[in-house]
Amino acid sequence: MRGLSGIVWRGVAGVFVVFLLSPLVLVVLFSFTSRAQSAFPIEALSLRWWYAMVADPRFSGALWNSLIISGTVGVLSAIIGTMAAMGLARLVPPLVLGVTLLTFYSRTHFPMGRQTVIMSHLLFTLPFVVLVVYARLRNFDFRVVESARDLGASPLRAFFTVTLPIIRATVIGAALIAMSLSLDDFVITFFTISGGQTLPVFVFGMIRAALTPMANAIGTLILVMTIGTTLVALWLTRYRG
Repeated sequence: MRGLSGIVWRGVAGVFVVFLLSPLVLVVLFSFTSRAQSAFPIEALSLRWWYAMVADPRFSGALWNSLIISGTVGVLSAIIGTMAAMGLARLVPPLVLGVTLLTFYSRTHFPMGRQTVIMSHLLFTLPFVVLVVYARLRNFDFRVVESARDLGASPLRAFFTVTLPIIRATVIGAALIAMSLSLDDFVITFFTISGGQTLPVFVFGMIRAALTPMANAIGTLILVMTIGTTLVALWLTRYRG
């Protein structure tokens, strides 16, 4: 009876997985259609909309903005998140970390653009970096750092010559996770980028104007970039969730 119940639950879980993944499969599939609409039947596979995507003058600007924003967010999240994790690893829990960056941002008058998007993205990517790096530092032997200090190394030199080489893979993986989260974000970017565009905002504008399979091509590109960076990040951080 228990075996039958397990089979039923696995079947239900499989149906849910198929239901959740089917839209992504359709996005990828329709990006290779030769027709002018995203609909069945697909008469022939073609790279027509991929060529149209590259040829669109708005695409290069949106892609460049996405790479700059996600890259900057990844680097800054890795630096600030690693510093925060280093502090957390030295403190006795429980620790309540009050982040007031959003309040500070709302009361300042920064010109809208990439910089405001980067600041906003840091609000939700930093906790992921802190958690990933902090989990690595939980088992870190700080005696090696103290040995370097005893030999005359400054705190900064001890960090770059001892601590960072040991946790480098985790920091890079955490940065890639932050990049994938930033690259895929639409809502925060939409309200903070003003007149610029990233790839998700570009796709949203295309959907509002005229839906063509080129939107599927861009969506597939975002999907590949997001999943690719996430897989590399999980491999680097040795995640076993």
